[in-house]
Amino acid sequence: MKAIVHHKYGSPDVLELRDIDKPEIGDDEVLVGVHAAGMDRGVWHVMTGLPYPIRLAGYGLRAPKTAVIGSDVAGVVEAVGKNVTRFQPGDEVFGIGKGSYAEYVCAREDKLAHKPANLTFEQAAVVAISGLTALQGLRDHGRVEPEQKVLVIGASGGVGTYAVQIAKAFGAQITGVCSTTKVDMVRSLGADHVIDYTRDDFAEGEKRYDLILDIGGNSSLARLRRALTPKGTLVITGGETDGRWLGGTDRQIRALVLSPFVGQKLGTFISSENHEDMIVLKERIESGKVTPVIDRNYPLSEVPEAIRYLEEGHATGKVVITVAQHN
Repeated sequence: MKAIVHHKYGSPDVLELRDIDKPEIGDDEVLVGVHAAGMDRGVWHVMTGLPYPIRLAGYGLRAPKTAVIGSDVAGVVEAVGKNVTRFQPGDEVFGIGKGSYAEYVCAREDKLAHKPANLTFEQAAVVAISGLTALQGLRDHGRVEPEQKVLVIGASGGVGTYAVQIAKAFGAQITGVCSTTKVDMVRSLGADHVIDYTRDDFAEGEKRYDLILDIGGNSSLARLRRALTPKGTLVITGGETDGRWLGGTDRQIRALVLSPFVGQKLGTFISSENHEDMIVLKERIESGKVTPVIDRNYPLSEVPEAIRYLEEGHATGKVVITVAQHN
């Protein structure tokens, strides 16, 4: 099968399109014929091996342990392990399978769900990672409630486009922060107010928010706290710097340290990859409350170009990789 592989850490130049063996599934795994694969910032981290703690997390210290990159996936079940009960060959699925930039990928049964009936494979392929982050950030860590004033920083990005729609579905009043060219798109997703960060500062003025979801922002904790109500909640997910050790997580660490000493709740989280929440997303999508936003579509052979585009930080919504259709 064809796959995008890398045998050393580095820029997109280390990626190659190769013919490799089809993966073999374990007892609790599903073999998926990949129709499309999503791209998120995590792909960049796995490719570069930065920040360094990612290597300690099991990806390989000096060189990548797993050659094929990619995680988000949508496709058709080809085979199932002997312990698998939720899927059978022919089922259309979406979810997370490590090594999804390939014609076939193995995925754990508990990281897959049946594909939403109203989505294409390309749309379904960009749901799991960003959708789970948005859902869990708002529901579990932000404890969003109807009528709350919610600020989404990075509202036009991969996670942000889901966050605006999910928060709206919870009945919150949404203010999105994005750049000039994306204001109309963020408003179309259901945002009640949109702040163009090139013109206005969300932390200036009188407005205060019950919940701030900061996705990939780099605002200081002091600025974020200034925009919160005295008992408000800040959830940081992402925020990139060039640091080789912390890579932007120093802000999250400071938030966790400070939180017990102030009235505001300041925190961060790592999303849980589980099929129960994928089913929640599927139901929201099928009811029309959430729709994936796709910026660009690249063929498998152009994964390096897709990552370079993602690196520039200008994507509106998600970038998707289309893999050759299976017979």
